Amino acid sequence: MLKAVLFDLDDTLLWDQKSVSEAFKATCSYAAAKYDISSSALEETVRKEARKLYASYDTYEFTQMIGINPFEGLWGDFGDGHLEFPKMKELAPGYRRDAWTHGLLALGIEDEELGRELAERFPAERKKNPYLYEESLRVLEALKGKYKLVLLTNGSPELQKTKLSITPEIAPYFDEIIISGDFGKGKPDSSIFEYALEQIGVGKDEALMVGDNLMTDILGSNRAGIRNVWVNRHRKERTEVEPTYEIKHLEELYPLLERM
Repeated sequence: MLKAVLFDLDDTLLWDQKSVSEAFKATCSYAAAKYDISSSALEETVRKEARKLYASYDTYEFTQMIGINPFEGLWGDFGDGHLEFPKMKELAPGYRRDAWTHGLLALGIEDEELGRELAERFPAERKKNPYLYEESLRVLEALKGKYKLVLLTNGSPELQKTKLSITPEIAPYFDEIIISGDFGKGKPDSSIFEYALEQIGVGKDEALMVGDNLMTDILGSNRAGIRNVWVNRHRKERTEVEPTYEIKHLEELYPLLERM
């Protein structure tokens, strides 16, 4: 019998990709108004430079394990006082500045002052642009009280809590909120799924994981022996990772849960 549903946060309940895209659009448009450049071209070069810089730091292996992507590094403060987060906090200002300065330079613009300004503008724009999928709250409302609900998210605790604070409707639905940066390992490591089940006192055959990422949410829950639902809104092709179920919209959960 199903007793618990575990939800991923980013791009499952929160539309994080859209939030990041809108923040880039606003920040790059500001720069494009100062110089005769394409805002989309600047976004492309900054994304490229950010990925390159991010992978060059000795914190990269840690960020991969915890599940923190380069674009979160462009707006997260990483004020968490444990693990590698103090080192990330120290690196963050220079990383942001260099990503934007190098992105401008790739388009032939040498303007360090603007690079620093854009590095500060992007986090402000990201915080102004939180997006929820329109069905997220309806689904959580329908499930609350019927199942134990767990939010199981990769990331920096401070950053994930910031996301929840600017979308305050989400957190009250959950019995437990588990963040990889608090636990010390991220999805797809099976131990974080096992820890989540221990916290709510249910067995692996009594739980269901719901997430958008085959390589973290689905692979990890497969490893832990937990059934799962892949939310494939963008009709991505499957890899070798096989979900138990696949849906295109969160409200397709309802008939699945009835059968379970």
